[in-house]
Amino acid sequence: MSPTQTTLVQVLPLAKDLDENKVTPGVLGFIVFAVIGAAVWMLMKSMNKHMKRVDFEEQPAQEQPAPGDGPEKTGADDDAPARTAASAPPKRTG
Repeated sequence: MSPTQTTLVQVLPLAKDLDENKVTPGVLGFIVFAVIGAAVWMLMKSMNKHMKRVDFEEQPAQEQPAPGDGPEKTGADDDAPARTAASAPPKRTG
């Protein structure tokens, strides 16, 4: 008797004890899970590399004058667009 036949004779009784209605993911499920895991690992590694390249320096906050400190304006507010453009965050380039 060959080693393969001997192993087969020993394993076949164990296979009959298994539930035939039980569904398992099998080898294909493991391969798909491993590929997804490897893809997530590579994406995390790439994201970490890109995040290290980001050069972000926060600008210091500009002090706002108190309401009674500055000169008061009367009439039309001519510099309204200039104030909104100055208070807007800087635009990103690149």
